[in-house]
Amino acid sequence: MPSIIDAMEPGGSGDMYAELNTEEREALTEVTKMGFPPRAWFNYRRIVFGYTGVLTMFFDQMVKWDPTYFEDFWNEPGYLGANPPESLLNAKVHHETKINKLIWPEDLKEMGIGITLSAGSESKTKVPAGFVMEDLPEKDFQGASLILKSGEAEGCVVYIAGAFENFVMIAFGEEHFEELVNVKAGDNVEIDNSVYLAAQTYHRHQIPSADYYGYDQFRDDDGKPLYPQRPTLLSTRYSKGTVAELSGQFDGKMIVVEMLMDEIAYPWSADWYRSRIKEVLGDKFDDNYRLWYIDHAMHVPPVVSKFETPPVITTRIINYGGILQQALRDMSAWVEKDIPPPKSTSYEVVDAQVKVPPTADERKGIQPLVNLTVKGDKRVDVKIGKKVKFTAFIETPPNTGSIVGVEWDFEGNGDYPITEKLKDTESTHLKVKTKYSFSEPGTYYPAIRVTSHRQSDPNTPHARIQNIDRVRVVVTGKKKEETREKELIFEIKGKPDNIQDIINKFFDTIGQHITEVQGREIKTIEIGSRKERSTRFEVVPSPGTTFYTITFEETKSGIEVFAEIEIEVSGAYKLMAKTIKKATSKSIIENAIETLNKILKENK
Repeated sequence: MPSIIDAMEPGGSGDMYAELNTEEREALTEVTKMGFPPRAWFNYRRIVFGYTGVLTMFFDQMVKWDPTYFEDFWNEPGYLGANPPESLLNAKVHHETKINKLIWPEDLKEMGIGITLSAGSESKTKVPAGFVMEDLPEKDFQGASLILKSGEAEGCVVYIAGAFENFVMIAFGEEHFEELVNVKAGDNVEIDNSVYLAAQTYHRHQIPSADYYGYDQFRDDDGKPLYPQRPTLLSTRYSKGTVAELSGQFDGKMIVVEMLMDEIAYPWSADWYRSRIKEVLGDKFDDNYRLWYIDHAMHVPPVVSKFETPPVITTRIINYGGILQQALRDMSAWVEKDIPPPKSTSYEVVDAQVKVPPTADERKGIQPLVNLTVKGDKRVDVKIGKKVKFTAFIETPPNTGSIVGVEWDFEGNGDYPITEKLKDTESTHLKVKTKYSFSEPGTYYPAIRVTSHRQSDPNTPHARIQNIDRVRVVVTGKKKEETREKELIFEIKGKPDNIQDIINKFFDTIGQHITEVQGREIKTIEIGSRKERSTRFEVVPSPGTTFYTITFEETKSGIEVFAEIEIEVSGAYKLMAKTIKKATSKSIIENAIETLNKILKENK
């Protein structure tokens, strides 16, 4: 997966197949021809967790409505499991273990860990969102069925959406939902991924009508399916009663907004629906319909997670909320005042992938375009401390307003700390330049986020239309030795008569602090040696080593409290080092401030 992502990143080769073996190439080709946008692979961990949680919600119905499929997959000719490649056989998991502890939705929220759609849904019935297990398989078992083999919930089946150490997050369908209330610590379970593996190629055996061109790869030259077909299209049963028939017939006007990096509602599906509408409306098509494709946007707006490392998701994709707001405004003007909205996006579809032109005049739609380069290219290699020149060309499509905002994020943290001061917010074409230097070695993906507004209002929070572009900067060289600095975290006004008692109580309290994260106790231990107004602590366990020293220093106006934090991250956690250090430091300081405030309040 890293080679696929790197190829699609700015300055990459563009050949995401280059480092794959034959089987991997075939799998990637299949999903790409189904319409999955390759640029969205950077987010595969979230996609795998989120949509494993969604997919497994439907497993109960799949097993109920088409029970023989999961036997046919492993036994009947024409199914992948009947003549399995070695990789499929190696992927099979069957493991018996035990539940040690139940984890509830509120526990996960407190820990800042994602919850599956089913576990996070509001319900009068309280059910767990995960379990701490006695042990887990060494292989990848994401998506596996977790089958209760003892206790009051025996026979209940849930699915594993994700795992961390001995902790699993679960998803479930309606068939076994109510049985979950009977699950208890100590229950025996079986972990088996045969249903999940079989579901991976279910689409090959569910070919819809010929107009669904994303399935053409599964048809021969005569349009006949290449694989055995199941007796019923389950998509029809799932959508029955919840989705209107997509006939293309409607009364009124319609604006469709589709994301070019949508990982679940593939972009070509909007083109398919457009064709249905055009067939019905004929000459009246342009008078009643618009389709706007939006670049650098996925199915849901981006949210930076607690454990995310740079470049974070908000430097890769935009929040499309402002686009929806503008679409509603345009719809209102179109219907009520007969003012046509901007033209539909120009595009072409190649092998179920939607391609858009490179310029705003050609592309149309409503989104501004930005082209960012570094030293005139999409990638550059530089030394630590050397300033690098960045140049961006920005333009808006015809009749869509002007450029009102330009922001820079060079480190990939998602905070866009540098805002360009625009002399004119009514320009439709703009060129901006800046320079920046990096203080640490590594690979960076500087991002520029641009905003347009129909009425050229730079201050309104509404109907702001965004786009992003990025480049790659590889920084080499030796980092200068850092000198640790004490950080002022608290000031006590005046000097209490019993200040030493307050300090000692503070040190004692901190040294006994225990918190629980993912079912494990995290302790703060005083390792001293304690001086009158200073002592040293260690946090255990931690993803490496975490030490910190708290010091109280007297000033003319009172007492200042300093923290000196030392965190070294080791092992696999190094991939998240910056985020772990930031989160841990924040937690240490917040706990120290909260503890000191409490003690001072009690002292009054």
